[in-house]
Amino acid sequence: MEMKQKVASKFEELFGAGAFLYASPGRINLIGEHTDYNGGFVFPGAVDKGIIAAIKPNGTDKVRAFSIDLDELAEFGLREEDKPVQSWAHYIFGVCREMQKRGVEVKGFDTTFAGDVPLGAGMSSSAALESTYAFALNELYNGNIDKFELARVGQSTEHNYCGVNCGIMDQFASVFGKEGCLMRLDCRSMEFAYFPFHPEGYKLVLLDSVVKHALVGSPYNDRRASCERVAKMLGQEFLRGATMEQLDAIKDKISDEDYRRARYVIGEERRVLAVCDALERDDYETVGKCMFETHWGMSKDYEVSCEELDFLAAVAEECGVTGSRIMGGGFGGCTINLVKEELYDNFIATAKEKFAAKYGHEPKVYPVIISDGSRRLE
Repeated sequence: MEMKQKVASKFEELFGAGAFLYASPGRINLIGEHTDYNGGFVFPGAVDKGIIAAIKPNGTDKVRAFSIDLDELAEFGLREEDKPVQSWAHYIFGVCREMQKRGVEVKGFDTTFAGDVPLGAGMSSSAALESTYAFALNELYNGNIDKFELARVGQSTEHNYCGVNCGIMDQFASVFGKEGCLMRLDCRSMEFAYFPFHPEGYKLVLLDSVVKHALVGSPYNDRRASCERVAKMLGQEFLRGATMEQLDAIKDKISDEDYRRARYVIGEERRVLAVCDALERDDYETVGKCMFETHWGMSKDYEVSCEELDFLAAVAEECGVTGSRIMGGGFGGCTINLVKEELYDNFIATAKEKFAAKYGHEPKVYPVIISDGSRRLE
């Protein structure tokens, strides 16, 4: 638990004794990609990597925050005009402001924090940071805010202080995570349920391509607009609940591109529900088959993959991996892989070797274990 020690001792060195320790995890999403804004389901889980913070009220109206990973101190007040210069500090400032808007009397505090969520790997380090502070401030200042509202505090922080118009999934997974369980979240009704995830004989691993392609124009907004156009043609608000029969009936009234985008989303909704059923039967072969279908649907129909991610998914297929797909919005980042333990070492070695031979660098490897959400550490 060296990160916990590191955070606590840095706090003591800078600010003295008596801090409380809090933690929140990053997340994976097993399946259910680009479904959130279509009113569909997502299927995330919290992971064993995240953010740890030491926090103690300081009796002033100022926050003194130290990022251990960046070796940088930020100091700021708690009024709207006090927004700090450092972009990493916007997350902490934003959470303070969002908690205040919800009636929590946040006062000045000292804090140090560090993380082991890999940046840029699509595991939501920012949501982990927001959730850590939302959970901590709620407890330290007697906020009585429920967990759903804590997740919304993180989402509002992104919208209002960090300029990212994100959905709720990342913060939801970070706050609500439960060891040994994935969560199916209905993005329309916000109902959720835990599903057991105990893949005995399998490992879950991310392969990070370390590639980020520049998003020319706004591919996300274009795809969202495609989905909205098709939903409107079908006479509904979202694509959620639409069938392939309904889509085929209007095929000649929409563009080929809109048709393919909608085909992916409708298929993905079906796959998420198939995965839920499969997990209740401990049927990880079906889970894996759905993961591959999602990958190639995102690649061919939704066109949010890239050459490097398709290469990693193809290597996974060659190595007999149970399931592999792009994780996250696409255009770079990671694949998430469900691998039988006896095939694991060969898969990792082969993927590294073949990827390096083609692209000049190895993918980064992040094994993940499904873990608990936001909490206070003893």
